[in-house]
Amino acid sequence: MSFDIQGKLYEVFEEQQISDKFRKREFVLEIPDGSYTQYVKFQLTQDKCSLLDSYKNGDEVKVTFNLTGKPFTKNGQTMYFTNLQAWRMEPASNGFDGGAGMGAPQQDAPSFYSSDADNDLPF
Repeated sequence: MSFDIQGKLYEVFEEQQISDKFRKREFVLEIPDGSYTQYVKFQLTQDKCSLLDSYKNGDEVKVTFNLTGKPFTKNGQTMYFTNLQAWRMEPASNGFDGGAGMGAPQQDAPSFYSSDADNDLPF
């Protein structure tokens, strides 16, 4: 399931090398929500980490992301983790309402991450 949201880039964290095969970079968007401002953390992984390189704090951006969740069981106790997996960033359009909420799910967006190099289907 894929969503779009617009907001102001509030904080950008350094890239983290989690293992030999996995790296991530997180960032926070400031999103107006009526009389309350929301600060929402997103995650970029692998080659998508570089998407943040062309932006700075305070920039208005539109982020396309997947909502994912996983259970984790330890000592008989199950916890659930939710992640906002960003896979596209672009400058915000001027005609948007200022990030008042999520757009409608996009039907043609991938439900999992794959690089552009993996999209060379023979048909």
